[in-house]
Amino acid sequence: MWAPGGLATGIGSLPYTEPEPALNLIGAYLPAMPHWPQLPLLGPQEGFVLQFLYPLLETGLLERDGDKVYFATGATDWPERLAAFYALYLAAEEGDREALERFAIPREAASGFYAFLERAPAGPAAFVKGQVVGPLTAAFQLTDAGGRPAYYDEQLRDLVVKNLAFQGRWQAEALGGSGGKVLVFVDEPGVSIYGQSTYITVTREMIVEDLEAVVAGIRAVGAKAAIHSCAAVDWSILMDTGAEVLSLDAYGYFDSLLPYRAELDAFLARGGVVAWGIVPTSDRVETETVESLTAMLEAHWKELSDRGIPADRLRRQCLITPSCGAGTLTVALAERIYRLTAGVSEVVRSGGAGTAPVEGF
Repeated sequence: MWAPGGLATGIGSLPYTEPEPALNLIGAYLPAMPHWPQLPLLGPQEGFVLQFLYPLLETGLLERDGDKVYFATGATDWPERLAAFYALYLAAEEGDREALERFAIPREAASGFYAFLERAPAGPAAFVKGQVVGPLTAAFQLTDAGGRPAYYDEQLRDLVVKNLAFQGRWQAEALGGSGGKVLVFVDEPGVSIYGQSTYITVTREMIVEDLEAVVAGIRAVGAKAAIHSCAAVDWSILMDTGAEVLSLDAYGYFDSLLPYRAELDAFLARGGVVAWGIVPTSDRVETETVESLTAMLEAHWKELSDRGIPADRLRRQCLITPSCGAGTLTVALAERIYRLTAGVSEVVRSGGAGTAPVEGF
């Protein structure tokens, strides 16, 4: 059973325009579980969704029109484009290394990823962390040629899922090349639409099936998988995907977890880990301290333990993270968020809120 006991990591994005300062920040505060930095300020090529979908662009299934990207379902040779992608997918599934490499993120779309791979680690890391967009989020941001969300088209949804499953697998292998253990987060804010009246045709079964496929791709090469959402969602869905880690915005949405405490208890009992996003990724972080955030986390754990979830299990099977990515914030806020994340982690790892906070926080 994996019991990280309060190790700290980040969600992904940072507000820098070059990799070096991002890597310096990550190395300084998250040395035991560093992540590669997404740098969305560098341009649309590093966008949260498109960054992971280049095989669909290369086979012509996705087309660009300025800043708009859509499935070219109206193309006269659409069937041939489909055939090219599925041939690539099947070759990768059969173990063709060249085909798997076609699912790589291009260097120009992930400068932080390649800089992370090329930088020698400053010290031993328990894990290295990557991230990939979730299929629900991606397939609702993309549309067909007529503007209809791709998620509502079974074939287009299948293309997104298969692409992301192999992107996650490729990424896990690439990160594992350094010899470290790998954890890949599937960032799925889109799951918050489940249960809303305007999305009634999106079923629980569809969401679980799609996420299971991406998680399976990551786990196929020995990596661990996490599902992250930074909203109030049906957490039982995410706990049913086969992912080892559930990641939530515990600062803003802890109460949304309470209706699913029985499912959480079972998730932890079978070895699951919760990534507690206790450090807010907003200007509210300016008024928080390690002491205040640790006290909030301890209060959350007490509420759960009072309702029957073993307190020692909550503490052993936890990660500490920011509540979400920091790519749209100022550099000063991002740096404070990472300092506080490291500080809360140190308190948790040293035994609890009664421990002195990290100097300088």
